[in-house]
Amino acid sequence: MHTAVWVLIYMLPFLLQRSVQNTKHEPTATDRNWFIYLTISTDILWVILFYLNAFVLIPKLVYKKKYLFYFFVQLIILSVFVTFHWLFFTFVTRQHQFSINGFFLFNTFPFVFILACSTAYRMVQDRIEAERLLKERENENLKTELSFLRSQVSPHFMFNVLNNMVALARKKSDLLEPSLIKLSSLMRYMLYETDEQKVPLEKEIEYLQSYIDLQQQRFGKKLTVSVDIDIPHNGYEIEPMLLIPFIENAFKHGTGMIEEPMICIQLRAENNVLQLTVQNKFNCKTTELKDNASGIGLTNVKRRLNLLYGKNHSLQVTDKNGWFVTLLQLNLH
Repeated sequence: MHTAVWVLIYMLPFLLQRSVQNTKHEPTATDRNWFIYLTISTDILWVILFYLNAFVLIPKLVYKKKYLFYFFVQLIILSVFVTFHWLFFTFVTRQHQFSINGFFLFNTFPFVFILACSTAYRMVQDRIEAERLLKERENENLKTELSFLRSQVSPHFMFNVLNNMVALARKKSDLLEPSLIKLSSLMRYMLYETDEQKVPLEKEIEYLQSYIDLQQQRFGKKLTVSVDIDIPHNGYEIEPMLLIPFIENAFKHGTGMIEEPMICIQLRAENNVLQLTVQNKFNCKTTELKDNASGIGLTNVKRRLNLLYGKNHSLQVTDKNGWFVTLLQLNLH
């Protein structure tokens, strides 16, 4: 872009000269030569002025509010231009006399124009750079906050799972060994794969299924769990550990002092939209006690959804007629 603009500026005097030739007498070869030399030399000075003002004078004088010194420097630069033209007319083009009025007539506007363009260029460039740095800081802050929220979800989840293991150990259940194997797979996922910004949706579903299996082993026939997952193999990706708090919340509040406890989980993905529906029976009295004990997961996942998806998601949480229903919709793109 810089090259194109300077080429245009270099060509402009020659184009203007040709238009003048159509109305006035044909210039001599000598006149054409000194015109070319003067134009090229002056344009070199314009280029120097542009970048000197943009990269030296503006940051070192204007940004530091040394306006009087900046004006004084510009007068010195203008005097350099006047001296150069005087030397050119005196020693190169001797058949033409140097005119100070002619100099200011033909060079005042270009001088002011170059200074204005140079100043605008520098300020726009600095504004773009400042916005880029601000965006980077916002992204870093966002990553830090998301990492913090994710780290809170994992210990909270592990705390509940270990409690399940303790219950199986007390019962001396044969399900303890397969439960530990599933727990190790959960740990592997949490430690080695959740550091990525996004993971394949299939892996997240495997993680959810292992968690559901662990809970089913714990409660056995005391709890009815209905799972309906229909996800096409379209290469969908999702942020790790994003869905588990909703299912964990259902098991936390959908068990205990509840008559015929039941949990229904439905997961669909169609047209780049993921829909998770989790329903569970609940008891108002026991739910209040459990919320006071630990309520990290659902609060954090709401915060993560707002940070990651903004308006590209919807979350509805309702409780009616003894049923707690969570409906989540995500735009996977």
